[in-house]
Amino acid sequence: MLTYKDRIKAMRETKIKHTLEKREQNGFTDLDDFGTVPLPEGYEVMPYYNSENGSFYGEEAMAENFCRVLDAHPAYVDPMEMLCGRWRDMLVNYRGDVHYMPDWMKKNEKLRNFVHGGANAMWSKRWDEKSFPYDHLKPLQKKYNIQTGIDGDAHFACDYRIGLKLGFGGFLGKIEKYRKINEGKDTFYDAEEKCVRAMIRFIDRHIERIKELLLIEDRPEIFKTLSEMKRVCENIRTDAPKTFHEACQWVAFFNCFARIYTRDGAGFQIDRILLPYYENDIKSGILDDEKTKFLIANLLLIDPHYYQISGVDSEDRDMTNHLSYLVLEGADMINISCNLTVRYHENCDPKFFRTAVEHLFKNKNGWPRFCGDRALLEGYMKNGVSKETARERIAVGCNWMCVPGKEFPMNDTVKINIAKVLEEALKSLKEEEINSLERLTELFSEHLRIAAEVTAAGVNLHLDHIGDVTPELIMNLMFKDSIEKGLDASRCAELYTVGVDGAGLAVVADSLAAIEQRIENEKLLTWDGLFEALDNNFADERTRLMLASCPKYCSGDSLADKWALWLTDVYTKTIRETKMPEGRMLIPGWFSWARTIEYGSAVGATPNGRRSGEPISHGANPNPHFRRDGAVTAQSNGIASVQPGYGNTAPLQI
Repeated sequence: MLTYKDRIKAMRETKIKHTLEKREQNGFTDLDDFGTVPLPEGYEVMPYYNSENGSFYGEEAMAENFCRVLDAHPAYVDPMEMLCGRWRDMLVNYRGDVHYMPDWMKKNEKLRNFVHGGANAMWSKRWDEKSFPYDHLKPLQKKYNIQTGIDGDAHFACDYRIGLKLGFGGFLGKIEKYRKINEGKDTFYDAEEKCVRAMIRFIDRHIERIKELLLIEDRPEIFKTLSEMKRVCENIRTDAPKTFHEACQWVAFFNCFARIYTRDGAGFQIDRILLPYYENDIKSGILDDEKTKFLIANLLLIDPHYYQISGVDSEDRDMTNHLSYLVLEGADMINISCNLTVRYHENCDPKFFRTAVEHLFKNKNGWPRFCGDRALLEGYMKNGVSKETARERIAVGCNWMCVPGKEFPMNDTVKINIAKVLEEALKSLKEEEINSLERLTELFSEHLRIAAEVTAAGVNLHLDHIGDVTPELIMNLMFKDSIEKGLDASRCAELYTVGVDGAGLAVVADSLAAIEQRIENEKLLTWDGLFEALDNNFADERTRLMLASCPKYCSGDSLADKWALWLTDVYTKTIRETKMPEGRMLIPGWFSWARTIEYGSAVGATPNGRRSGEPISHGANPNPHFRRDGAVTAQSNGIASVQPGYGNTAPLQI
């Protein structure tokens, strides 16, 4: 008889097999470890384009193409599992995002030729620039190497409680109810309804596939769980889930839909939202902890959405519960890239916290992450929100937070490369008659102000028009007031606290420290000598080593640590003072995502000894070799000192 352990082993082996097949199919991909499975032979989607540039925009076209992609997905049922469903393809692929486009699509001659303009016409059409141009912003965006956020998809969080309460049939009922109330919104409601009906068809295909497998299954334990899987899918086809198993399957299906539509990966507080289902089933005798852990492992395998566990409520009470432990144990069973974040606080259960840390070191798979409640709470409240709302803001992204169903923050899509800002400040200084570090900091601040203003202009363009370009039809279903008012999530959010991350902190801090030490204090190098070294990319290695050997940011009470504090102050002040329309605000943070190579390629040589085109520093981390001992304590102390303080993150990454 197959045990849970046997089944998990088989599921892991299948995932590894799929990963190798996807690598063969798509080539090497520097991206998150999604829950996708390989595309089947003969898979094909021919999109509907409603723009003369060979792309598609708006509610009608997005709904139509979502349905085409979803309807092309065959059912995925692995008898070893207790949950079914997988996603394989993303709608954004057909909008021309080269970063996410798989090799099979690049090679699909029929698809390429279908698009107006020939082989390469479609590969840069994510934003409708004809309707909403921003050519006036592009020169400064390029000058400061700004990741604008324009056309960024998802990066907010919906409220799963809405969907779990309604179910897919409830979505249809709600759409019909508010269609009658909000006259003139038929295009919006038609698109929403069309998407939900495609979701139900997707579930129906899985029910039919399970029926086929039941006809040939001769293992009693597998026949039993396949029968249960079929019943669960039938129950949640249109009705709201009632059991823990049904809730997990409902979430698994919705996660597939959201990923296909706009790559959304924001989950929820999993140990709180699923807790009532768990407790009711335990009380009814239809669930035990071993099955609970298996279902959690299965859910995490289907897709590694971002989930938070533990935390504290608005009354400062620890929210850790028995299911919190089971989530960790389920993740331990499957041991893949599970995007779990533990929210640590002063009243956190010490046993649970230790257990979480043990899993991090035991499995070495990057989970769980940890976020500190106090700084996030107190920082976010400084934006004028209540304590209750600040506590609702949970970890649902690689580094970022969001209030589910209420906030539209664009987090992790907007970045300013401050190493590029320093480069421009040095160019300006070189043109002046008298050079000094004081004048350089003035110029840096001025260039940063300009960079922040053009960043804000791009953010506002996105917020004003993303609902016309890429309406969030799937996440709207679980966003407060969206269906009720017939408005896209981007237009009915309660909070527009937009994260703006600075990238290159360590490069700039180390550069300013090297200038102060070698030019101003020791006078071992002149300003002209520095400009010459930067212009010739450190042709003189002695000069480069002289600058590179200065004490670094995070080395402990160094000049560079002092400059990192100054940079945080000026960056935070500049971002906060940048004017935004009423109801919108910019929230400063330090984070580069995985774009250190990309950002570095846009920056010439810098005064810390970094050569032209080399990567910039990673997030809020110090540069490599910041200390001979590489002390983690020194690194964490340094990063703790540069928190901008308004609820956006500056994470320690080890």
